[in-house]
Amino acid sequence: MNGTNVSSAVLKRLANELTELTPEARKAATYVLENPRDVGVSTVREIAEAANVKPNTVVRMARQVGFEGYDDFRVPFRDAIRRGAADFPDRARWLQDIRKSDDLGGLYADMVQDALRNIEETFAGISADQLKAAATDIWNSRNVFTLGVGIHNSNARNFTYLASTGMVQFHAIPRSGSTPVDDLAWADKRDVLIAITCKPYRSEVVEAVRIAGEQGMKVICLSDSPASPILRDADHRFVVSVDTPQFFPSSVSIIALMETLLSFVIAVASNEIVERVETFHKRRHQLGLYHADER
Repeated sequence: MNGTNVSSAVLKRLANELTELTPEARKAATYVLENPRDVGVSTVREIAEAANVKPNTVVRMARQVGFEGYDDFRVPFRDAIRRGAADFPDRARWLQDIRKSDDLGGLYADMVQDALRNIEETFAGISADQLKAAATDIWNSRNVFTLGVGIHNSNARNFTYLASTGMVQFHAIPRSGSTPVDDLAWADKRDVLIAITCKPYRSEVVEAVRIAGEQGMKVICLSDSPASPILRDADHRFVVSVDTPQFFPSSVSIIALMETLLSFVIAVASNEIVERVETFHKRRHQLGLYHADER
């Protein structure tokens, strides 16, 4: 079973062979079946202590289901954590475990691989027509509200900042001291909401999307699953890939998608957008906001 990265398959085989194990190995297997997330972040001694058995019993259990030893047995469980099939604390413990084993080269490779794969998978599921339709609604709107909380707050504000260099009436929400639903109080069918949330989904974002729909707003949503609660009633749905070895979701594909969406907005906009951008940056030069290299 070397090389597998499907921890569920390991658990299924372990359950099927439970009665064939020795009483002590059965204790270890039972602990693993009931606490599978511990395997990816725990040493053989830690699992043995938790299961109240000796470390070599854990090793025998791993060999019983087709692995060379505990380290080999632990691989699919660590892969599951890397792919996001674990809560934040478990993934943080896994990172610490990598640091202790001085395997940061592997972490570096995984980070790069996931960043590239996230972008590829995200754009593979999105068409230019989808982006154009969303961009057209943005350009034709009265106000655009970009909503992100937690890690996605900076993504929403970055999009709003870039858009504001050539367009007006872009608002990153929630505003300081406010809530998303308050910020949308006077929005209607002339306005657009762009909302971002990934697992675990933020309730204030889900609620804001629901209210925006009730108020007749056009709703553009970015989330990490087709089953995401904010995608169900959105006018424009974009599924983003956010896998990472880290314990927080990756923003790489989200940023790339939002930058692409903004480029489509500029593409469908009237010619005045070019003049606005030029005027904006010309003013900055005149005010000395950009460093001038006099060499």
